[in-house]
Amino acid sequence: MKTWIAFWNILKKDIQNYYLKPPNISWGIIFPLSWTLMQLIRSSGGMNMSDIRTLLPGLMGMSVLFGTTSMLAVTITFERKGRSFDRLLLAPISLSTLVAAKLSGAILFGVFNAFVPMLFASFFVDLTGINWGVVLLAVFLIAVTSTLLGLLIAVSAKEVFEAQTLSNFFRFPMLFLCGLFLPVSSLPIFLRPISYLLPLTYGTDLLSGAVLGSGTLPTLLSILILLVFAAGLFAFCQHSIRRKWIL
Repeated sequence: MKTWIAFWNILKKDIQNYYLKPPNISWGIIFPLSWTLMQLIRSSGGMNMSDIRTLLPGLMGMSVLFGTTSMLAVTITFERKGRSFDRLLLAPISLSTLVAAKLSGAILFGVFNAFVPMLFASFFVDLTGINWGVVLLAVFLIAVTSTLLGLLIAVSAKEVFEAQTLSNFFRFPMLFLCGLFLPVSSLPIFLRPISYLLPLTYGTDLLSGAVLGSGTLPTLLSILILLVFAAGLFAFCQHSIRRKWIL
């Protein structure tokens, strides 16, 4: 019971102090919307509404990636600089509970971001035929792996600007390598192995299969690989925290 109380208090504090601030909420809406418009306004001919559904998997994956990595990497780096994270490390709770509580807020924020493009798309196109169970699972797994990448960045950075720089170093190549807007099959052959080393590739493929029916990998295989990525990143992040922040 004490573990759950500690978990909830850390999560509630993060939500109140970071995720419910108006700039973050508006950013979660404006950023996906601006990318949607940028993708749709491709020529002087204007927007083609039939393209919206095709863009949804990439927009959802991108929204989760940017939302989770930005928030977690910056907030933890900020707390470390202000020494408040050190006090959490000294609290009588396990490191796993602390890490899980810090991850949960970013995961929830990422899931919220993912459905902003879906909400706007529902006003313009018919979204029937979508496998919502797979969509929810894919969004959750993308949020988990992206949040863990954000934690990994936070462990490596000492200043907020360093966290932002490292985040962009990972994120922007992933926009082009993970099938968000360009199919992995259209990439140069020497880049494709890199794509399959990134968890977002499998999450995007899951979303493409659920929304468009155009996934290229077996659903169970993508889910299994994402779970392996999540477990591996979680273990590695805990190891890094113990090595750099505790010992």
